[in-house]
Amino acid sequence: MYQRIKDLREDHDYIQQQVADYLKCTQVCYSYYELGHRDIPTDVLIELAALYNTSVDYLLGITDVKEPYSPNRRQKNLKDAN
Repeated sequence: MYQRIKDLREDHDYIQQQVADYLKCTQVCYSYYELGHRDIPTDVLIELAALYNTSVDYLLGITDVKEPYSPNRRQKNLKDAN
């Protein structure tokens, strides 16, 4: 997960300070996320997924599909669970 958020940041030509500003944290705090020295809170994962237009599942390494889930797919999965 940590390498993925670093790779996404670099792919978007962002520096750590820019992402930290977006997340309203310090650059040091954000660098700890990338290094795996600090767990990433759920709300921060959601913000990162929105920033990079991907899914939290991709950030967590659950899937290799970068595209976010469509709203219809989420609803379908909920229906299938019932």
